[in-house]
Amino acid sequence: MTKRQEQMASVLEKLQEAGGLHKGVAQAVAQETGASEAAVFGAGSFFHLLADPETKVRVCQGLSCQLAGASELLEHAKKSGLPATGCSCLAACDQAVPVLKERQMIPAVSHQDIDQAEGEWQQLQSEASATSHRQIGPLEKGAESLANRLHLPVRYDGQSFQKALAMGSEAVIAMISDSGLQGRGGAGFPAGIKWRAVTAEPETTRYVVLNADEGEPGTFTDREVLLRRPDTILEGLAIAAVTVGARDVYCYLRGEFEQPWAALKKAMAEVEQRQLYPGIHFHMHAGHGAYICGEETALLEALEGKRGMPRLKPPYPTSDGLWGKPTLVHNVETIACVPAILEQGAAWFRELGRTEPGTKLYSISGHVAQPGVYELPLGVSLDELVDAAGGYVGTLKAFSPGGASSGFLPASERHRPLDFKSLGEVGSMLGSAGVVVLNDTVDMVWAARQQLKFFEVESCGQCAPCRIGTRFLREQLDRFIASHKAGNPTEHLAQVSDVAWQMNEGSICGLGQIAPLPLTSAMRWFPEEF
Repeated sequence: MTKRQEQMASVLEKLQEAGGLHKGVAQAVAQETGASEAAVFGAGSFFHLLADPETKVRVCQGLSCQLAGASELLEHAKKSGLPATGCSCLAACDQAVPVLKERQMIPAVSHQDIDQAEGEWQQLQSEASATSHRQIGPLEKGAESLANRLHLPVRYDGQSFQKALAMGSEAVIAMISDSGLQGRGGAGFPAGIKWRAVTAEPETTRYVVLNADEGEPGTFTDREVLLRRPDTILEGLAIAAVTVGARDVYCYLRGEFEQPWAALKKAMAEVEQRQLYPGIHFHMHAGHGAYICGEETALLEALEGKRGMPRLKPPYPTSDGLWGKPTLVHNVETIACVPAILEQGAAWFRELGRTEPGTKLYSISGHVAQPGVYELPLGVSLDELVDAAGGYVGTLKAFSPGGASSGFLPASERHRPLDFKSLGEVGSMLGSAGVVVLNDTVDMVWAARQQLKFFEVESCGQCAPCRIGTRFLREQLDRFIASHKAGNPTEHLAQVSDVAWQMNEGSICGLGQIAPLPLTSAMRWFPEEF
């Protein structure tokens, strides 16, 4: 790392320590780090939690929370005199409606909680996550699957790591490839191909990066794994590092993950004290409120202390990643599968799945009896997942199988396998498997608008198709809604398909490519509502 890179890498951390971009902070941080004041302000102004330090209370406005009355809760908070504003998903869809106070996530806040807070929220305490996880019994084909491990005590013995050392890089990569492990963060890209690509690079300075910037509305699996089995995450990262020849591992956690941060930091101290992974150095980096940093190259930009804007690809991170070096980037669930695969073998993992290899941690919220995280064979149907979650609340109308980016599917698709390939056949995607269930009380025009608002707010603004397109689609839908309310319905959606095509073809990253899907899918499957 060059001196200039060192200067920039510390910028966001210094801004957080200063409490955000208060008056004079950019100048002070520039003087302390040696970075230019323009670079400091440019980076800080990109992130919600740094750019607006005066906002102390944020009420989640994600779709699952909207179903639970998030808009009404926000208005009640404002009327009560609280300095509150809305925010994007807080990865607590199973505990609607959550609120962020500073960087402390408070779950299941009610109108009564706000009334008792007396304007300062002093009586509200964080009780997030520790008892929220719900999961069915052990799978028939393996008692050591990932979610089953979530209910076992943490284990610091490094057995899988030692096995990886004994096997050697080539054998480990072959096992990961043979297991069929696909990236669980959204794209479903084969993990073994990534590992082999990094090791094939002539550059010997390499990095491993954990993507724990979970922000897709409807998704909260990473939160639970971080809280319950940080030991498994660290062992998976250590195995990956020693296999691809990296010494430094960077863990990027979203800024709202206060408790997961504490759990992972404690686990790091434990493995360091026990010297379980000699030669492997773990580093932690806090995000600052930007959904786009879940995109791997935007995350790398943020790690380098810059605005979290996606890079043009190619080149890919496997050759030109963090500070221009070969970098292996994986999300939490993917890397947490690695120790079990090393212990149990590739065939074991493949057989756990139904239509594709392995199990999947499905997070489910909305109109179900027991929202939570459930491990099931990859490829189960919606009905099977909902059965595990206690059943439907009301009559099923629609569902999002993979968060906001997967759009909507009708009840007639309830028997389709929830996997990467099958959902792609109907123009949807598994994504991060953040399933949101909607019953027949939901207006699909309204639901589509909630998701469009999310993408409009979270677009990084780098490329015109996404920056303009997300706003255009939301504005056109608003005009459509207004014309119907006025009793004079007019056609405002005629250009939707053309704009969606332009966004898909011209956007730099996946956000712009999938941002129209909530609207186009709702129009496709529920034309009578449009």
